[in-house]
Amino acid sequence: MKETARTVVLVALPGVQLLDVSGPLDVFAEANVQAGYAAYRLFVAAGEPGPVRSSSGVRLMADRIIDRDFDEAIDTLLVAGCPNAAEVPAEGVVVDWLRRRAPTARRFGSVCSGAFFLAAAGLLDGRRVTTHWAVADALAQKFPFVIVDQDAIHVRDGQLRTAAGVTAGLDLALALVEEDLGREIAMRVASQLVMFFKRPGGQMQFSRKGEAVPGGRAALQELQRWVAANPALDHSVASLAKRMDLSPRHFARLFRNEVGITPATWVEAARVSVARHLLEQGHEAPKQVAALCGFADADTLRRAFARHIGVTPAEYRKRFGRIAE
Repeated sequence: MKETARTVVLVALPGVQLLDVSGPLDVFAEANVQAGYAAYRLFVAAGEPGPVRSSSGVRLMADRIIDRDFDEAIDTLLVAGCPNAAEVPAEGVVVDWLRRRAPTARRFGSVCSGAFFLAAAGLLDGRRVTTHWAVADALAQKFPFVIVDQDAIHVRDGQLRTAAGVTAGLDLALALVEEDLGREIAMRVASQLVMFFKRPGGQMQFSRKGEAVPGGRAALQELQRWVAANPALDHSVASLAKRMDLSPRHFARLFRNEVGITPATWVEAARVSVARHLLEQGHEAPKQVAALCGFADADTLRRAFARHIGVTPAEYRKRFGRIAE
């Protein structure tokens, strides 16, 4: 006997990213096809009547208007992200509606920066969530009681589901299909949409946030730029202190106070940044990349790369390297 169709609502607000809406909806729609019946009833909801202008300029016409057209129960409620989500006020029609309706759904969540709207409604306090890596720090700072996982593609915490940036909304929707309809149908959906059933690695492999950026006073920034330009040289605290004509102890304390991390941590991040570029643009073997970047050997490079990027150098090159010429 077929189950009753589950009502899925995607909230789209002005400036929404289209793929945050269309991606999950296409996954659910394909699940209907693969299941052979209408497992999901799909709706786009807006905060007010009229077209919703997306971040790309394309306009969406919502099926429903929140706080007016929702008498029926909502099975799954997801809030799509938009570039200005970080500035969302703590009150407003949308936030008030989410505060009331989200807890009544069987599950609720967000795609990308849509997490800011749920957080403003007080629905994420004490919960583990994820969002796009570029706004993860802003979410954690604005809402200090929210536990932000900056690397996860998507996170499940009770009835709450959150996804990282944009395409991760497809991963989240596929996980929801697996929950509802089973692994076999979810795998068929992934096959039809030509997407990973389980995406390898986390989102930090896409992030540029961890790259070493010069900081502190001018002399320290000059030193950091020199390190980044010459990663293969000896960059021990003693050698760097000597270059600045300071004692190692004084230099280490000064660096940490002004840059916020130890010299060794910064040097490793700088070397990983150079290694990342070589893996993206070049064809050197891992041993050569390690030597060019100042790592003792390929194993040391692999461990450092995994700490900063979350995947091995070989995996990173496979996904982001240049197409063979």
